[in-house]
Amino acid sequence: MSRAFVKEAGETEVFEAMPDRPVSPHPNLVTPEGLAWIESELARWQAAHAEALAGDDRAEIAQTRREFRYWTARRASAQLVPPPVQHDQVRFGSTVTIARGDGRQQNWRLVGEDEAEPAQGTLPYVAPLAGAVMGKSVGDRATIGTEAVEIVAIA
Repeated sequence: MSRAFVKEAGETEVFEAMPDRPVSPHPNLVTPEGLAWIESELARWQAAHAEALAGDDRAEIAQTRREFRYWTARRASAQLVPPPVQHDQVRFGSTVTIARGDGRQQNWRLVGEDEAEPAQGTLPYVAPLAGAVMGKSVGDRATIGTEAVEIVAIA
């Protein structure tokens, strides 16, 4: 275990409160799946914290308390956005297909920050690519850094 969160007090270790996890300054927009995931994380950390308390594991108590605070804050600030009904423009919750200059096509679903997993095809709505395509329609072009991409499908 890292000694970063421990003070020496003779032969007794005293665990300091762990600092809070950083919380994004952006609105906490979530899809219905994202809200369910936040609620499952909250329940998971609440159970882990109760288990740590029961076992009197002070290091684990500090860790689970920190995670429970984070997920409680994320649940309290969550703003549920229903799935888009129209697919004429890229919106939060849309799945957008882009064509890159080298001929590759990529699909991205634009979701909340906590639920984003780029390796799984979900991108946080605050990512530069998401911001560049938001509000665009099929056939529109967007610039990401120095690269231009074309919107080829919206679902």
